[in-house]
Amino acid sequence: MTGLQPIRGHTAVRAALVSAVRSRRLASALLLTGPAGIGKQRLGLWLGQLLLCAAPAPDGPCGSCRDCRMALKLEHPDVHWFFPLVRPKVSGGPDRLGDALEDARAQELESRRNDPYYVTMPNELTGIYLAHAQVIRRIAGARPAMAARKVFVIGNADLLVPQEASPEAANALLKLLEEPPTDTTIVATTAEPDGLLPTVRSRLHPIRISPLSDAEVVSFLEEVRGLLPERARVAGRLAGGSIGRALGFVTADGDAGPLEEIRQRAREILEVAVAGNPERTHEVSLRQAPAGARGDFSTLLESLMTWLRDLAAAGADAPDLVVNHDAIEWLEAAAARMEQPSRLVPLALDRVNGTLHLAQFNINPQLALSALVRSLAAVFSATSESRTPPLAGQTETTRFR
Repeated sequence: MTGLQPIRGHTAVRAALVSAVRSRRLASALLLTGPAGIGKQRLGLWLGQLLLCAAPAPDGPCGSCRDCRMALKLEHPDVHWFFPLVRPKVSGGPDRLGDALEDARAQELESRRNDPYYVTMPNELTGIYLAHAQVIRRIAGARPAMAARKVFVIGNADLLVPQEASPEAANALLKLLEEPPTDTTIVATTAEPDGLLPTVRSRLHPIRISPLSDAEVVSFLEEVRGLLPERARVAGRLAGGSIGRALGFVTADGDAGPLEEIRQRAREILEVAVAGNPERTHEVSLRQAPAGARGDFSTLLESLMTWLRDLAAAGADAPDLVVNHDAIEWLEAAAARMEQPSRLVPLALDRVNGTLHLAQFNINPQLALSALVRSLAAVFSATSESRTPPLAGQTETTRFR
């Protein structure tokens, strides 16, 4: 079956939304916030299906009426799903750009019909542009095509034209958000609510969506992706309650996904820094620095921070707090050979956080990472006289002072 698969988790939020719809207390413009990849857009589409359903059940849409079937296939003419796209390279005025964006959105919707599960990865080259905001306004001003109302789901609403440093696209929606037509419901989602213009955020009724449980993510990976239990358990723990992130650690074929590759790069960086091997510091920095967008570099740094927190947890004899649990033995050995990891790790985290801040600007990732690895090596070597575990395949390491 192509199209949307059954929604997972968020039982309490769904029950509250059903109650609000039944009592006609649902706000006309909502903002679903929460970590990336936990299913906020899927929840928005579920709500759209509920609002159009001809015979809703006590716990949600019936799933079998014509409106439900079309909504699940992403074919309902009154459920409009917008999300960030790469800006097409077209010449001409706004109409040409608007047509090109609609073509790109149609292609992406077709892709999501075939596989509705996609990896949650940052991409600084995408956005929701003024031309699309104008399309939303035009559709909102028209009568519903088939059902009694229209529903707009606007994913990653914080990406309203950030690349152009312009609030035009967001401002174009202000009046619509403030006074939607009586037959219109708008559901915006974001993992970065502070990235929204205050004027936009103030017009949306916020609903906080919590991450899924590890068990729900693991269940998805086993049942839908067919992963073996151990592989699903590792990816589920790394995902932090996000199916979108879990898909980044392991592909449908069981191979390493893009987030898994980044995680292993981050581990090697930490190994080099902890071992204090001066011969490998620059080499690893150049090889590990991502060649893509700055968003990839930020993801690498965030993964490195997770490894550092795991190192502190291992040193504090708190294995249940370790995220990278498949590396628990190395983490415990590294912490055991380190003097006061509870004092060293905060210093290292401060260095990484500083580099993460710089990553927002136009910096060279390779140079920044090279400087960071040297700084981390200095933190671990200057404050500890203990030997640290060697890197895989090595028997001796040289302290970097």
